[in-house]
Amino acid sequence: MLRDTHRIIFLLAALCVSAVAVRAQVGTLSGIDIEVRRIVQGRVTDATGEPMPGVRVDVTTNAGLLVKTLQTDPLGEFYTEFMLHRFTETDFIVTLLVVKKGYPKAHAYCNYGKTGKAILIPVVLHAAQDDATMLPQADLISGLAPKLRTLGTSDGLSAKDAKTYERGAIEFLDRNRLDLAVPLLERVVASNLACVRCRLMLGLADLSWGDWSSAERHLGESVNRILANKKQGIPEPLVAYGVLRTWAHDPEKAEPYFYEALKYSPQNALALQELGRVQSFTLNWDGAADSERKALAAGAGPEARLLLAEALVWSGSAKDADAEMNKYLDGRDIKKMPPRVNAIWARIQARKKDDNALVKLQKPGVPYLDYVHNPPPEFQKLESAGDQVNLEQLLSAVGKTVAESFKNFPNTSSLEVIHQDRLDSNGKSGRGLSQKFRYLCLTPTGKWGPQTDEYRADVTGHEASMRGLKEDYMLTSGFVASSLVFHPSYQPGSNFRLLGRQKIKDRDAYVVAFAQVPGRSRMYGTFKAGKETRETYFQGVAWIDATNHQILRLNTDLLEPLPLLKLKAETTKIEFNEVHFSRIPEAFWLPADVTVTLDWRGQLLRNQHEYSDFIVFNVEAMQKIAKPKGAPRVAEEDAVPKATP
Repeated sequence: MLRDTHRIIFLLAALCVSAVAVRAQVGTLSGIDIEVRRIVQGRVTDATGEPMPGVRVDVTTNAGLLVKTLQTDPLGEFYTEFMLHRFTETDFIVTLLVVKKGYPKAHAYCNYGKTGKAILIPVVLHAAQDDATMLPQADLISGLAPKLRTLGTSDGLSAKDAKTYERGAIEFLDRNRLDLAVPLLERVVASNLACVRCRLMLGLADLSWGDWSSAERHLGESVNRILANKKQGIPEPLVAYGVLRTWAHDPEKAEPYFYEALKYSPQNALALQELGRVQSFTLNWDGAADSERKALAAGAGPEARLLLAEALVWSGSAKDADAEMNKYLDGRDIKKMPPRVNAIWARIQARKKDDNALVKLQKPGVPYLDYVHNPPPEFQKLESAGDQVNLEQLLSAVGKTVAESFKNFPNTSSLEVIHQDRLDSNGKSGRGLSQKFRYLCLTPTGKWGPQTDEYRADVTGHEASMRGLKEDYMLTSGFVASSLVFHPSYQPGSNFRLLGRQKIKDRDAYVVAFAQVPGRSRMYGTFKAGKETRETYFQGVAWIDATNHQILRLNTDLLEPLPLLKLKAETTKIEFNEVHFSRIPEAFWLPADVTVTLDWRGQLLRNQHEYSDFIVFNVEAMQKIAKPKGAPRVAEEDAVPKATP
């Protein structure tokens, strides 16, 4: 079963919304013609549901009437009437061609039946699919539709319906005549509502025809029927609907459909490939690599190989990624490949250079810092906390504390004093540079959990930035987010170890080591040097109050250095203090003193931050420090040298 939090299957409403049909009789004698009015109306929206005015809509009917060309109004709506000058018991059928510059042509089909009931026809326009990271629509259709070419009495169809279905499949798959295929398949589905494969084929034909609204309705209904009756279970509708959710840029809601599909067919290559794709979108690179390996073993094509190469370079194996990329290229010139392939190849080459440089930097038998498996000597003499049996309980408790803190955290402003230094080989500072700001912090909810948006203002309350780049100092920020490594949403991205207990600030504290896992972590920093940018991952130690499970102190170091960028070390030490706000009963533990030390290009750089005078972020400050449209977060906007936690 799908997890409740991801169970987004819905019982889809009918396509048509009833309005009123009017019949006006002409004459009084039996047998005289009756004039029948048919109303055609609808609404055109984009993929987000926003109305689209000024769209051309061509209306064709099966009544031998002239094509009517309409244009949507400011609400995206269109309306027209047809007068049929004869009495008819024939179904009234309308086909729409919807055209807007910059969008592929879309269609819609609607059978009014014999009753003359008016219908509201929804039309959704999707921009041309130009996102190379997504599965192409043609690949989805070619991967599923041919398996549905022939259905018969074993699928519950009568001989007549089986023949109609066969004609529809031929028009769809062989002749690409969707204007003929869709009505034929609609007819079969109307007579066989329980036929999951029939409805799936119709949904794929709708997609090919550009009728997104009907496609989502039919594919969703086929999934609903599978979930309602597991005996009808087949993987293809679940795969198709999962891909639709991926195209909607909602990978977390797409993922459960692929898992459900694999319950019916564990070796389904397309389900495995697309599961790996959405795992890469959610930065679960280890999971993505595993899924793509299984997809290739099940017979998936080159796309799975490319996705595997991408996952491997992010999860830490540049050598394996390079091998998979070479298999994908199969002798083809990388310079002639699409931009997406070039980008993955370039990342692999950069990572190979980083790995080779790292090997040369490290002394044999002397690994870089490893807090989890081989903590520094000072952490090996702590008061014993027993074995690791209490670790899971402790992580659950501190995770709950961090989650509650960010859930209730108000927009805040504090006084920030920064002192930037260049240190000599003995660690002594020179003159340095000091600055003061009002530091503003907001905590919106991101894709996977809370995040922080942090800004600086000068004494007048207007947006300001740290100085110092021209003087070869570094720029640092983002410390409120440092404790998120213990948030339940982000804990799976790190390994943890309970080192022991220690008394700090007159409090008993657990000492926990952690190390981010690049293949799993949804958090990372960035380091920029000139035009070069690298992701940075961290390891470190946290002191957690044994009573209330607040984080009292946090020390971090790089997971590994970046020798090509001359970044040898980056150490951050954060002291947290309890902060109270007026009119808010809850106390918050926030960074009070932060020291960042960087060993870069043979220089020792140090930034010290002090925070005080915490107040709740007010409306006036919000108006002055509104985030500019398109502006990146402070932690990602400055030139280098720079470090971020």
